[in-house]
Amino acid sequence: MTHTPDYTDKAATEFIEINGMRLAYSQTGSGPLAIYAHGLTLSRASDRRLGLLDFSPIAADHHLIAYDARGHGESGVSRNPEDYTWPSLADDLLALADRFSADQPISAIGTSMGTGTILHAVVKAPNRFGRLVLTAPPTAWEARANQAEVYERMAAILETSSSEAAAAVFSQIPAPSIFADVSGYLSEPDVQPAVLPTVLRGAGRSNLPSREQLARITQPTLILSWATDPTHPVAVAEELARMIPGARLHVSTTAADVRTWGERAAAFLAGKP
Repeated sequence: MTHTPDYTDKAATEFIEINGMRLAYSQTGSGPLAIYAHGLTLSRASDRRLGLLDFSPIAADHHLIAYDARGHGESGVSRNPEDYTWPSLADDLLALADRFSADQPISAIGTSMGTGTILHAVVKAPNRFGRLVLTAPPTAWEARANQAEVYERMAAILETSSSEAAAAVFSQIPAPSIFADVSGYLSEPDVQPAVLPTVLRGAGRSNLPSREQLARITQPTLILSWATDPTHPVAVAEELARMIPGARLHVSTTAADVRTWGERAAAFLAGKP
């Protein structure tokens, strides 16, 4: 059956204290736990508004928790860039897993920053995870330094700009051609303007785990990538698929195909071919 997403509907927002930070989350479904981690400057609400990534089909077989990363959406903020690095965000993910599924491994789904978060969490605590869905893998390894420079330039501009100017900075970033017809793809970030430079600097200080660490991942892994986006290069997704034993890779070349990711992820986490 084809899932028809309803982006106007949402589960009730709840809050939890994790590692000294108040995180907002919502939960649906029942069964083994699956946690979704969103991308940089996004949130549960902005994912819903954009309508590209709808992982709600996972709730047909799982207890699905989606949360706003620290500094994003309705979650609390920190003024320390280190708190927004992917290893630090991985600690939040692991704490959520321990709180909601202390005795059983969890499945994890991430997008961009969320993918980086999951990979660091798996490297830190591999026994806490079952299946993994890694979407829109970000720039990594040797190429990450260039992305860090971009984030630092943006942070410097935003520190001396109004919130309206900050929104204008993001609106001027060209959308990948795959999303040229997707309204609001690069809309205003769901991060408080005062903390946005700090969040960007935390991202700039982040990288994926080393290739050697990633090659030791044994979890069944699905990698979903979209084409034409230098910030989320297909080449990184392809290398991850080569490194992680048995990983599956799917590359989308249209926005319509990206909208199938929720159903693809649900089938994979349910163990369907």
